[in-house]
Amino acid sequence: MTERPPVWDPAFQQEDVDSKIVAALERLAQAFRVLLWRVGQAYGLSPIQVQFLCYLLYQPPAYRRVSHLAQAFRLTKATVSDAVAALTSKGLVRRRPDASDRRSARLDLTPAGRRLAHRLAAWADGVRDSLDFAGSDDKVAVLNFLMRLILELQRAGVITVARMCLTCRFFQPDAHPGTPTPHHCALLDRPLSPAMLRVDCPEHVSVPAAVPSPS
Repeated sequence: MTERPPVWDPAFQQEDVDSKIVAALERLAQAFRVLLWRVGQAYGLSPIQVQFLCYLLYQPPAYRRVSHLAQAFRLTKATVSDAVAALTSKGLVRRRPDASDRRSARLDLTPAGRRLAHRLAAWADGVRDSLDFAGSDDKVAVLNFLMRLILELQRAGVITVARMCLTCRFFQPDAHPGTPTPHHCALLDRPLSPAMLRVDCPEHVSVPAAVPSPS
C-alpha cells in the first residue's frame, strides 16, 4: 500500500477527500475546545472540570468513579484525581464510600455542583442549534457515518469507551431488512430506525470480539 502524504499537506489535501474530512473534523474539535474554554473561564473552571461535572450529572452511579472518568476521557488516574480534588475543594463534588467495592469511592455532585452542572451542560447547545440548516435525512446519514468512524477508531485503540449501539451485545443490525426500522435491540426487544441508534447508552454491554456494522 502506497504511503500517503500527511493530512496537513495542502497540495495533497486538495485532491484527497479523506484528508479533507479529517481536516474538517479537526476544525470541529477546535470549536469544541473554544466553547469549553469560554464556559470554563466564565465559572473559573478548566475545560476538563467542566466535562467532569457534566459527566457526573448524567452518568449512572456505577460510572461515577475515578477509574471510569480516566477511561472515558483517556486520562491517567492521577490527572483525574487532581481535577476531582479541585472540584471537591470548590464544594462541587464529594466522595462517598462504595458499598460494593471498599477500595473505590463513588463521586457525587453536591447540591451546588448539581446546580452548576445544569448550567454548564448547555456548553455545546450552540453546535446543535447550528444543525438547523440540515434536513433529517442528512442528519441521520451524518450520524451513521460518525458512529462508524467512532467504531473504527475504537477498534484501532484510539477511543477506549464507545457505548454506542454498534458496540453493544444487544444490537442486532439489519434484523428487519426493507423496513423503516431495520435494526433491533434485544435488551428492549424493539426494532430501531437509524435515527434511534444511541451514541451513549447507559444500558450498553460491550461486545468483546469484533462487532458488525449496519449497512
